[in-house]
Amino acid sequence: MEIYPAIDIRGGNVVRLTNGDYGKEQVYSADPVKVAKDFAASGAKNLHIVDLDGAREGTLANADIIKKIAGESGLFIEVGGGVRSLTRIEEYVNAGAGRVIIGSAAVDNFTLVTDAVRYFGGSVAVGVDATGGKVAIHGWRTVTDINAFEFCSKLKESGVRTIIFTDISKDGAMQGTNLKAFETLVELGGVNIIASGGITYYKELEALRKMGVYGAILGKALYAGALDLKRVIKENGE
Repeated sequence: MEIYPAIDIRGGNVVRLTNGDYGKEQVYSADPVKVAKDFAASGAKNLHIVDLDGAREGTLANADIIKKIAGESGLFIEVGGGVRSLTRIEEYVNAGAGRVIIGSAAVDNFTLVTDAVRYFGGSVAVGVDATGGKVAIHGWRTVTDINAFEFCSKLKESGVRTIIFTDISKDGAMQGTNLKAFETLVELGGVNIIASGGITYYKELEALRKMGVYGAILGKALYAGALDLKRVIKENGE
């Protein structure tokens, strides 16, 4: 299973939110590049980056920092937040990102997804954020009537190769993740599922690996010391 330590960037800082609430922010570092290099030193091969300012504003607010991480860390980087066009996908790919994540725009403009798959193939992923089984968009401020699992099925049928699924109610809460959701998603077959949102315990990572989840994103549990990255990679990494 691929392990993705996470760096969420807001205002140039490494932060973590609880349940996606921008009012519940904790700053962990003012140097995202150093944090990325520290993850690499612990054995990480991958990195998940979210531009939180970009996700909320629809811009590439922290693009320069992300480009620097891509250029200096030596990690395979997937990045999202504010990706609204093919041009923005291309900018990140050219900057060294191995995978670019379309989030809210996949709901607002599904044609972007099909076009992105056509032009960028596996270098594109779609992030599906859900609460109460419904897709949430625009920095998680808007909850749609779209069934999250049906939307994931639609993405698979459109040719998307990687789906990053987050249960918002679990994210940053340090109370565990939604294992049942990932059991359901793995049954889709033919698409890589990356688990995100609240992964807190070693036994959860073992369960995700055994059920066939492609990857797992680790955020607050790493920063808070609940999980040790070296141990996680040793026990569950590729």
